[in-house]
Amino acid sequence: MSPAIIVAIIVFLVLGALIVTNIRIVPQSKAFVLERLGAYHSTWDTGLHVKIPFLDRIAKTVSLKEQVVDFKPQPVITKDNVTMQIDTVVFFQITDPKLYCYGVESPISAIENLSATTLRNIIGELELDSTLTSRDTINAKIRVILDEATDPWGIKVNRVELKNIIPPREIQDAMEKQMKAERERREAILRAEGEKQSRILVAEGHKESKILEAEAEKQSAILRAEAVKEAKIRESEGEALAIETVQKATADAIKLLNEANANDAVLKLKAMEAFAKAADGQATKIIIPSEIQGIAGLAEGIVQSLKK
Repeated sequence: MSPAIIVAIIVFLVLGALIVTNIRIVPQSKAFVLERLGAYHSTWDTGLHVKIPFLDRIAKTVSLKEQVVDFKPQPVITKDNVTMQIDTVVFFQITDPKLYCYGVESPISAIENLSATTLRNIIGELELDSTLTSRDTINAKIRVILDEATDPWGIKVNRVELKNIIPPREIQDAMEKQMKAERERREAILRAEGEKQSRILVAEGHKESKILEAEAEKQSAILRAEAVKEAKIRESEGEALAIETVQKATADAIKLLNEANANDAVLKLKAMEAFAKAADGQATKIIIPSEIQGIAGLAEGIVQSLKK
């Protein structure tokens, strides 16, 4: 093999290696900042790219995902001169890789210092109680200030959270005692409410029992009255039936006498029978009609004749 061919092969291999080593594939959610001759040239997005050897250089690979940075606790002083430790968590996202690379040196350190300064300014306007109960307000204020300040750096601050608020030990003890007293107070209130409800339920139960007893007594009295009423109705019906029966029997007897053409003697005899029944009663004085007296004389005469 001639030297010329060998040189050609070597040149070909070198060119191939240069081409291969200068081909770049940018993955999803990444961006490459490209410099040419030491100056910013372009930003590569997702896809296949080729840079010029010896002229182009990938200055920085930037992640476009949302990132989370947990900063260490910072000492802050409230409006009522209470020193506490507060640590923050910042959620941010790079929106402009060029500004992120050339806008500020050490962007994360810059965000940390800016958040600490902003936190001290905001807490310095609040008292201890407001600081402990206004986390959402503090978070919103810090986010707005950080987002505005980091725009020239190609960074968007999405959210800021106060992770921990640590007051001095003596204040923590006082707060714990206060919380304990508050819990005991609420427990006492709940116990009193429970006893009150229990008494009300017992009273309602007694009331309901009395009402049921009264209703039962009322129904019993109504049933007794109905029974007495029914008995009297039955008794009256029986007496009326008896009177009707007697009157009917009397009417039937009179009818039979009329049909038999009874003479005066028979009628007088019937009168004697009625008088005999009347004499069997409890009356102490009996008035005898004159007709019956005559009949009595007649009867005595008949008896005497029969004896003879």
